[in-house]
Order: sequence, then structure tokens, then C-alpha cells
Amino acid sequence: MKITREEVEHVAKLAKLNMSEEELARMTGQLDTILSYVAKLDELDTAGVTPTTHAFSISNAFREDEVQKSLSVAEALSNGPHVNEDAFIVPKII
Repeated sequence: MKITREEVEHVAKLAKLNMSEEELARMTGQLDTILSYVAKLDELDTAGVTPTTHAFSISNAFREDEVQKSLSVAEALSNGPHVNEDAFIVPKII
């Protein structure tokens, strides 16, 4: 067994969880199953495997910055329901 009932009770106490006897028993079993499965990873020979931080080796997926034509102030303001000469008019929120 990878985890004991006392350890589950301790973690539940730290997390301020009130667990019934049934929940403690079920959680102990579930956590033991999970930890036993993770322990199997220790059996793998990873001597020739390069450590990675991502599944794919993409160094920079961003496109190059290109100067493009943008909207004029008049074009941008034409999309708003209430505008003045150089800004959108919105309700005051306090």
C-alpha cells in the first residue's frame, strides 16, 4: 500500500475536509491505486530519453510582425452607437 488511512486523514484535515468513514476508506483506496500506478513509471528505463517540457518541440510559433494598414479614427468610430469626434461615449459607471 502506497498511502495509509492516517495519511489521508492528515491531508483531509489540512484541506479542512470533513470526511465520513466511508469516504475515508474510498479515498484511501483510490489514492493508493493512483500512487501505485504512478510508481510503475519508476520501472521504465528512461536513460536515453531527453527531458522535455512540451510534447512538441516548437521554439517560437509566433509570426513575424508586419506593418499593416489600420482603421482610421472615423472608421473605428463608425462601429459605435454613441460617439463624439474622437471617442466612444459610454455610460458613467461608479
